[in-house]
Amino acid sequence: MAAPRGLPMQPTVVVLREGTDTSQGTPQLLSNISACLAISETLATTLGPRGMDKLIVNDRGEASITNDGATILKLLDIVHPAAKTLVDIARAQDAEVGDGTTSVVLLAGAMLKEVRGFIEEGVAPGIIAKGVRKAADLALKRITEVQVVIDKSDTEKFRGLLLKCASTSMSSKLIHAQKPFFSEMVVSAVMSLDPATSYDTSLIGVKKVPGGGMEDSLLVKGVAFKKTFTYAGAEQQPKSFKNPKILCLNVELELKAEKDNAEVRIEEVGEYQAVVDAEWEIIYRKLDAIEKTGAQVVLSKLPIGDLATQWFADRNIFCAGRVPQGDLRRVVEAVGGSVQSTTSDIMPEHLGTCDSFEERQIGNERYNFFEGCPKAKTCTLILRGGAEQFIEEVERSLNDAIQVVRRAVKSGEIVAGGGAMEMDLSAYIRKEALKVAGKQQLILTAVARALETIPRQIATNAGLDATDVLNKLRQRHAMGELWVGVDVDSEDGVRDNMEAFVWEPSLVKVNVVGGAAEACCLILSVDETIRNPQSEQPNPGPRAPPGAAQRALRGRGRGMPRR
Repeated sequence: MAAPRGLPMQPTVVVLREGTDTSQGTPQLLSNISACLAISETLATTLGPRGMDKLIVNDRGEASITNDGATILKLLDIVHPAAKTLVDIARAQDAEVGDGTTSVVLLAGAMLKEVRGFIEEGVAPGIIAKGVRKAADLALKRITEVQVVIDKSDTEKFRGLLLKCASTSMSSKLIHAQKPFFSEMVVSAVMSLDPATSYDTSLIGVKKVPGGGMEDSLLVKGVAFKKTFTYAGAEQQPKSFKNPKILCLNVELELKAEKDNAEVRIEEVGEYQAVVDAEWEIIYRKLDAIEKTGAQVVLSKLPIGDLATQWFADRNIFCAGRVPQGDLRRVVEAVGGSVQSTTSDIMPEHLGTCDSFEERQIGNERYNFFEGCPKAKTCTLILRGGAEQFIEEVERSLNDAIQVVRRAVKSGEIVAGGGAMEMDLSAYIRKEALKVAGKQQLILTAVARALETIPRQIATNAGLDATDVLNKLRQRHAMGELWVGVDVDSEDGVRDNMEAFVWEPSLVKVNVVGGAAEACCLILSVDETIRNPQSEQPNPGPRAPPGAAQRALRGRGRGMPRR
């Protein structure tokens, strides 16, 4: 039978490279949502005061124990392109606020889970994204309405608020048993910073010393750094001063080997001796210039050699070379003065001072302490503890608390934690949804359900009956009790968290809701993934020209060939 006449066969047009994987449409959207849900389920058990920790071992066999959302996602090395969106929002939350990294990922996952049914039923992703954005706008408006502004004029009361915020941030960490001790330390550290620099937390140094208990950790109102590499003469130097003059340099005080920098052609031994004498003359001139400044403590970012070390020891001057740049910057911030890149023309105003300088033993390490600094806008936390991984988790926990306290100091606006704010937002959005017609009403209700994920997960992780707790919370919020949230310590499971001092900056909640909504809309807007297999292979770099290997090996141990 002859084939029916019709249009001629269209040739296949190849646009993409052969082997390129493309997937599109609703199945691709659902696949992206499933990947994000897998990430949020991994983090779900770490939420709240009774959250569990994760033990993550990297490819080098190094173990990390943490329940910080951003740290877990960074260590997991996620490769799914859509799931990386959640990693990005967790990092953004960590950088912006410091706390709420797990909450933002869980909320984004819950929103995607609630709207997945609409995608399967054929609702356009654009309509869903519009509804999610509207819900987020309503939530942010509500937070602004109900947040409590604390009066900063009463110093004691304001400090009490900051202690509560720090304590709430630590309640889900490994150090929750030592909350009073570390809260005091964190608040004192943040309050020592300069408001003019927006409380720059990089000026808070953190040093980890294994050994001892957590309660042996201490806050230094000034600077402390680990004793740097020194030569033998350093043991003859004084190890403590009262009101010393401190000189900070970016100068190398070391005899350079002749072969390093120049080639000198000489014809007799006397000329060689003149070159050596000139080098010694240069370094002695530098050392004399330093001594004339009256400095008793000399710090340099570059090496201080054995000759200079012994020369300083003979004149009762303490010196330390190879001081890390961050530590040197904090010393200058604390004691005053400035870092000098030359030893000539050093004026008295270039030197700093402090009440006391001392070298002390902490654990197995020796530390240099600068205390009683007149211009102290910096401080140092020295953390003690048993295992290395444990001290690292303490550092991460304190970093979160420091960021939260910094935000509270800058804004002074707080809300209750423990799921209270999320329950109020859920009730508010449900009420507003009744005023909206069409599909948007369903989307708003879905987002309201997603917000209940936070209190539900806190209750589940605490071993409470989550359904029972949520019903109580809905009832109390319907009666107008604004700050009722989850209570992990009682059998009843609910309490007024504002009265219980479970406080956190409102900015944490603003960023959590905003970040989760943006991530949800971004994932809903992607309906096609194009993956080039070559882009996933490691790039070996450009090929070497032919014969390059032989030329590189020529002469290695065999002498150059004769021509």
